[in-house]
Amino acid sequence: MAAVDSFHLLYREVARSCHNHLEFLAVVGALYTAQKSFCILYDCYSLIRSHVTPCLLRKRDLVQQYGKWAVVTGANSSIGKAYAEELAKNGMNIILVCSSRENGVSEAITGDYGVNTKFIDVDFSQGHEVYYSIMEALKGLDVGILVNNAGVFDEYPEHILEVPEDELWKIIHVNLAAAVMMARIVLPGMAQKKRGAIVNVICGSVGKSDAQTAASKAYLDTFSRQLASEVSASGVFVQCLTPLCVGRKHTSSYGTFPMFSPSPDVYAHHAVRTLGFCTRTTGYWAHSLQVGSDNNSVAGVPYLFNIYFDCVLA
Repeated sequence: MAAVDSFHLLYREVARSCHNHLEFLAVVGALYTAQKSFCILYDCYSLIRSHVTPCLLRKRDLVQQYGKWAVVTGANSSIGKAYAEELAKNGMNIILVCSSRENGVSEAITGDYGVNTKFIDVDFSQGHEVYYSIMEALKGLDVGILVNNAGVFDEYPEHILEVPEDELWKIIHVNLAAAVMMARIVLPGMAQKKRGAIVNVICGSVGKSDAQTAASKAYLDTFSRQLASEVSASGVFVQCLTPLCVGRKHTSSYGTFPMFSPSPDVYAHHAVRTLGFCTRTTGYWAHSLQVGSDNNSVAGVPYLFNIYFDCVLA
């Protein structure tokens, strides 16, 4: 009985205190509601700017806007190959920079889209020696777009003590050094012409990562932001692409919600359209719904979409 009386006494004291500060609590609630409303509106604005506005505008001439040639690293991966094909559809000549496992991609692009292609056989894991051959191959070419898509990612995250030292160096050379050195190779020409675009693709954004792989993703993200601020005055556009789940060609990983796992060619079609509009984006409208917005503000309707589909697809 004493416990009940104590509870009622405590309840009355709390109610009296809240009543005395009712106006203050109302102001706090109004500010919180306004802040959340602003986040929702900003999320909607980001989605419209990134994925709706490009659809409403007239089709751009990427050759005239950026240059004749596009360099794509990691072109033997699904996204890299699809991105190269999408640029070829827009009339750009393509330079594929990848290992000898290219499997005739350059010949297929030339045959399908009637553009010129070059293939540079390099293995970025070998270190700085590989960049001399790249510089020689690109000398004198009007490189307008660089797509840094080369990367190695862990299917099964491991403790750093369990990873061989050679594998750690491979991650450093391919995930970090390749993007920096390729940007340094093409930037002088772009800055001289006052035009160009660099696209850094951070694949493997779905699921957990080990320490070294997660750090390489964060590095590339930060590198993209800082590089954009450094070269903006030179007329060079820098974009960071952070795709989520991308299925195989003409297939989808999710049978129930196929729009959340587009095929590489569908993803590349949407990603290329965002070029020049936003510096950091998932590249695909449904992926942007999942993560919130292209600027990582986790609030409002997009965040609810993310929670809902995570539960449904689990």
